[in-house]
Amino acid sequence: MSNLVMELSTEEVIFLRGKLKAARGNYPPGMIFRSKYQGVTISIYNSKKAMFQGANNEKVAMELLGRVTPSPSKKSKNTSSHSANINYNTHSCIGSDEAGSGDYFGPLTVCACYVSKEHVEVLKALGVDDSKKLTDTKIVELAEQLVTFLPHSLLVLDNPKYNERKAMNWSQVKMKAVLHNECIKNVLQKIDAKALDYIVIDQFTPRPTYERYAIGDVPLKNKTCYETKGESKSLAIAAASIISRYAFVKHMDALSKQYRTTILKGAGPKVDVAAAKLMAKHGIDEVDSITKKDFKNREKALKILEKRYKDR
Repeated sequence: MSNLVMELSTEEVIFLRGKLKAARGNYPPGMIFRSKYQGVTISIYNSKKAMFQGANNEKVAMELLGRVTPSPSKKSKNTSSHSANINYNTHSCIGSDEAGSGDYFGPLTVCACYVSKEHVEVLKALGVDDSKKLTDTKIVELAEQLVTFLPHSLLVLDNPKYNERKAMNWSQVKMKAVLHNECIKNVLQKIDAKALDYIVIDQFTPRPTYERYAIGDVPLKNKTCYETKGESKSLAIAAASIISRYAFVKHMDALSKQYRTTILKGAGPKVDVAAAKLMAKHGIDEVDSITKKDFKNREKALKILEKRYKDR
């Protein structure tokens, strides 16, 4: 089994513990946390060392931390990822979130939106919640209401552009950082920044990595917080999550209509089979144009396709 050992900052340890679910069982002395993510076992030790074990260890480290090279931890001021004591729903906030990052088919969509203190009760009355808990029908219903009164910015990175960035050695973490930052800057242009209390980002990477990858200035760093499972902590993030998911759902519906078949969400085994069928009918290049080519689903679909031809 391939192993990758990395030294983490305190912030990265906090981020991974918030992002991943701890595996059950007794840990060896010196280990504070163990989890499995996309087939890779991640062990974190008291020494702030992390071991990534598995064939895709570098890819997983890059996705979670935005790097694969060892880096000594650095102490810095004002770099806290999250602020557990803040009740964001009593403040005016910009929230940002994305959809499509774990789906083989379809684009990467990112939204930032502004929710003032006055609009918090309105969102609660409408039933705004974590988009993962809502049906696609409810997401569409809510999003079409939210966009009429919430200042927001929605950016869609389609599959050809996503694959171009990958060919330029951009990680998905970098793509998301750039898109989140641009959405937030766009929303700031639509509101009175003096009324803004916080910018809350649904955390997908530690703050230093986000700030390193975002192209251009990261605005209002002193007001920016990063929250794992942010949809449950901030209605601004929940609203952004719904709008970004809405854009992804509508795009997937359009693909299903275009190819006269249900284009599946996610990245599971059924997606592999569906992709192989589309490759057989429309060609590999066509499927590449509507998928994220770096996903393992592509390789698995090609194997299914190859086996099907061999069995004939």
